[in-house]
Amino acid sequence: MKSKLIFCVLFGIFLISTFDQNDALVFKFTNFVCESYNKSWFVFQNCRLKAVSRNKVTFNMNGTILHPVNNASAYGKMFKRANGYKLWLYEVKVDICQYFRKPNNPLVAIIYALFKQYTNLNHTCPYIGPQIIKDFYLRPDLLHVPLPTGDYLLMIRWYFDRKLQFDTNVSFVFEEDLINRN
Repeated sequence: MKSKLIFCVLFGIFLISTFDQNDALVFKFTNFVCESYNKSWFVFQNCRLKAVSRNKVTFNMNGTILHPVNNASAYGKMFKRANGYKLWLYEVKVDICQYFRKPNNPLVAIIYALFKQYTNLNHTCPYIGPQIIKDFYLRPDLLHVPLPTGDYLLMIRWYFDRKLQFDTNVSFVFEEDLINRN
């Protein structure tokens, strides 16, 4: 039993090192939709994508929390496009305040690592005032999980005090060139 576990771990390390995420030809945003359901609590001033080059699209978001938030949570689902978007592998609910006190969810850690250097969302509750993401773009070197080539949609519903406040829907494309590798 122990030898099977060691074999699986070594095989996993081999696969991760063989399929390096830096071989991605395209890893970029294709759409970003922000919608506030309670404008008396959360307002978006800006939620926009900007094409910088053919394979680089930056995202800028400026939203304001108008009242102190001591209980924030998010419910996310990841979809992969295949004859329409189909639920694909990930569905997670996270208590944001607890996560920033003690990061305990590996999936959330992967997603947060992608944009933490571009945002002021880096502290625990209470949240109030401007929440900003500036010039955020997807970098394959920060993605530490294997991802099949395809179009994806990440839907996140944000709750304050267990009441739905806003949605963020992120569409992105990830393409690898495994045939023409160096």
